[in-house]
Amino acid sequence: MRIGIEAQRLFRPHKHGMDRVVLELIKNLQVLDKDNEYYIFVKPDQDNKVITATENFNIIEIEESPYPIWEQVKLPRLANAYNCDLLHCTSNTAPLLSRVPIITTLHDIIFKESSIIKLLSSSASWYQKIGNLYRRFIVNNVVKKSDQLITVSNFEKHNISNVYKLDDNKIKTVHNGVSDNFTNTFSNNHKEKVKQKYGLPKDFFLHLGSTDPRKNTGRVLEAFYKYATSFSEDIKLVLLGLNPNKLNMILKSIGLENELSNKIILAGYVDDKDLPVIFNLANLFLFPSLREGFGIPIIEAMACGVPVITSNTSSMPEVAGDAACLVNPKSIESIYDALVKVQSNHAFKSELIQKGFERYKLFSWQNTAKSVLEIYREFRKKNI
Repeated sequence: MRIGIEAQRLFRPHKHGMDRVVLELIKNLQVLDKDNEYYIFVKPDQDNKVITATENFNIIEIEESPYPIWEQVKLPRLANAYNCDLLHCTSNTAPLLSRVPIITTLHDIIFKESSIIKLLSSSASWYQKIGNLYRRFIVNNVVKKSDQLITVSNFEKHNISNVYKLDDNKIKTVHNGVSDNFTNTFSNNHKEKVKQKYGLPKDFFLHLGSTDPRKNTGRVLEAFYKYATSFSEDIKLVLLGLNPNKLNMILKSIGLENELSNKIILAGYVDDKDLPVIFNLANLFLFPSLREGFGIPIIEAMACGVPVITSNTSSMPEVAGDAACLVNPKSIESIYDALVKVQSNHAFKSELIQKGFERYKLFSWQNTAKSVLEIYREFRKKNI
């Protein structure tokens, strides 16, 4: 087969969840599949060494343009020009007028679950808002156009199937994985260098901060404020992914703009190679998101030996199993109680760490790639 893979954002320096998924998929397909011919369609950007071409993997750069033009006009034209037998679109959307059959990875349909008015008035960045609007406007037709859908959890499969009334064969679950970079084997010297690089304290709770309301950073801050004012220990909250302006905006919205200034460390955007080390350094990892299609950071943290607090909603119990402390993400009290329990109950913390070491092994990018490759092969049997 001649297989096209859409990886538009793969070369951007600051990668997000879907970018990392397609990167790991491609890397593992390069190891597994020496027979099929692949064409990886990307937009030129700075991080262009993240993957390299091999004998049967070709990197095709499609010049930059607004995303809808890139995806709806240029991508299908190039996929057709390279005689692709199928085009795998990896980030929730796909070209609607493609002559090449489409497989789409629909990670989730979170962007459909709020009204347009609520979406536009949220505290999410305008980049996030515009992206969600674009997905919202075309996803119905993408679902119809796609010959096969892939999603990342059984929860999301049932959710998408119910919304779009899909036949069970139209959509398949392929779980995400965890990279081998996430481990607890870093030397003390290495950890100390990363600690100094990001100005990290001795003891801290870790949270991936975001202005996206779904990530629940506001309630995390309120629960941490209650913890910090209830106990005398010198512990900080380290936030990744937020700048001071965005943090102040969230703090102001919850009335704590003057209360936590000496308790929060902003590490900003963290290099991929340093994130596993920061997990290792944390006392615990806070991931009480309101809604996830999968939740890769849960298993990344477990692989690093840090206890995880996450939500009892959507896909997160499916991913975490009994290896995390599950909370009601809408309850500040529930998040606070989990902080107290994990931090003060050493036996419980050790149990979570040990269960986490076993749990993360159920999810590997090699298995992800094997499952996707099998979907490609099944598609060939049916259509080529």
